[in-house]
Amino acid sequence: MTENHVSGMEASAISVLKRAVELDQAGRLQEALVCYQEGIQLLMDVLKAVKEDSKRGHYRDKIKGYMDRAEQIKAQVNQMKEDGKYHEQIRIAEDATGYSYEALFKPYVSGLLTEVWVEDPYVRHIHQLYNFLRFCEMLLKSSCKVKKIHLLTTQDEADGGQQNGALAEIKDSLGAQGVTLDLQYSSTIHDREIRFNNGWIIKIGRGLDYFKRPKGRFSVGYCDYDLRPCHETSVDIFHSKHTKTL
Repeated sequence: MTENHVSGMEASAISVLKRAVELDQAGRLQEALVCYQEGIQLLMDVLKAVKEDSKRGHYRDKIKGYMDRAEQIKAQVNQMKEDGKYHEQIRIAEDATGYSYEALFKPYVSGLLTEVWVEDPYVRHIHQLYNFLRFCEMLLKSSCKVKKIHLLTTQDEADGGQQNGALAEIKDSLGAQGVTLDLQYSSTIHDREIRFNNGWIIKIGRGLDYFKRPKGRFSVGYCDYDLRPCHETSVDIFHSKHTKTL
């Protein structure tokens, strides 16, 4: 392995661990834990590639320090989950970027996740239907094994045909991937909430529809949601040992 490759891995590790420390200081513990784990793995890869004893000792000390902190956070998060007191809030600023569904939900999507409930009154218009599809794609690409997605939304009285057709197509497409979409409509739903059967509950002020419209079909952020500016909103994350069913 070349020296340049090792220094590149080290730079990646430093970047991820710097983000972990920032999230840790901000009290965003579950996100920090995921970043610490990723950064530690990157540092361990660097350690394997380094030959000099002095450098190896340096990396071992760094890894131990980060592992100790990660274990402390893990214990703290587990205790808060056990006590039913886990709550953190993420504030997404106006025009902020870097908040794709992959980025936002990654810390809470684990291998234990098999069933998801989405309550969102606004999965009606074309861009909102695409948002829901992108959310489903995020789940399919992740490490979890989701088998069932429940969607509770309101019916589009102005253009119900478009909404029904799009959701039927999404249902068929998910079915081909081995995932069942359970679709229900409600005329009284107001709250926006996403529940995972691994215990995580995510409440986004604007639901899945927190992205701004792109300036054009060929503007940056049209395809990559990490580059798409957001509306100002807040995201509240809770954990419950008892995940409700609809």
